[in-house]
Amino acid sequence: MAVLLILLHILVSVALIAIVLLQSGKGAEMGASFGASGSQSVFGAGGGSTFMSKLTTGAAIIFMLTSLTLAYRSGHSGMSSIMAGKTAPKAAPQQPAEGKPTEQPTPAAQPAQQAPQPAAAPAVPKK
Repeated sequence: MAVLLILLHILVSVALIAIVLLQSGKGAEMGASFGASGSQSVFGAGGGSTFMSKLTTGAAIIFMLTSLTLAYRSGHSGMSSIMAGKTAPKAAPQQPAEGKPTEQPTPAAQPAQQAPQPAAAPAVPKK
């Protein structure tokens, strides 16, 4: 299902790009933006909708719906992790080698517990 949705999304996006590039601009001449008499006005009523504008609207709606559906599906996947059903193996305790005594940590290796030293008084300049 997801693969079909992705393929539809890609096809619609390519079609939308092609449809938009095939249309002529509404203000093709520079004078049309300044109120010169043109067949299509920039901010006014543009007349009836053409086939290409209806096709653009339909492709844009399908593109938006597939975008929202893909975004929703990516946030709600079936499993939260590929390791959800797995458990970590327990580590076996290490046995000391035969004939060798186990090493005890030396006191030098362990940090000594010392009381904190009081802060030194700041130096006062001589007058």
